Amino acid sequence: QVQLVESGGGLVQPGGSLRLSCAASGFTFSSYVMRWYRQAPGKEREYVARITTTGRSTNYADSVKGRFTISRDNAKNTAYLQMNSLKPEDTAVYFCNVQISQQYWGQGTQVTVSS
Repeated sequence: QVQLVESGGGLVQPGGSLRLSCAASGFTFSSYVMRWYRQAPGKEREYVARITTTGRSTNYADSVKGRFTISRDNAKNTAYLQMNSLKPEDTAVYFCNVQISQQYWGQGTQVTVSS
């Protein structure tokens, strides 16, 4: 079965960095676009970034453009989200996502940006 397991979240000060990982299994990872989303307390889940199967093309929400970088390692069946210059408004649970026959989500990883 499809499984997505996020890791790498934590507490970081404003201006700091974190690298999230999404370990995938149960499907042919290299054949699917991978996405990151986030959900802040009391808000709807929102799109963060997307990467194509080869990693040659990426796309970002305006709110993270220039600060976040999505990447993938198809040999390791893992997607990443490098987050730099973090702001308090980046505080959220971060989820990775793949759409195959349906949407699949991981359990999420908490990112808290606070001094």
